[in-house]
Amino acid sequence: MREEMKLVSWPSKKQLRHDSLVVIETAIIFALMFFIMDTAIQALVNLIIR
Repeated sequence: MREEMKLVSWPSKKQLRHDSLVVIETAIIFALMFFIMDTAIQALVNLIIR
């Protein structure tokens, strides 16, 4: 196992920070998309029910 761990290429701090920010930004974008879609669908259903 130790030999295999030596073969692993670890990302630099800069690359790790960049990749982490990309993941966080993507999660926020998806959360906003789902919030907007949910709100729109809820408004549409409320219009139909009335």
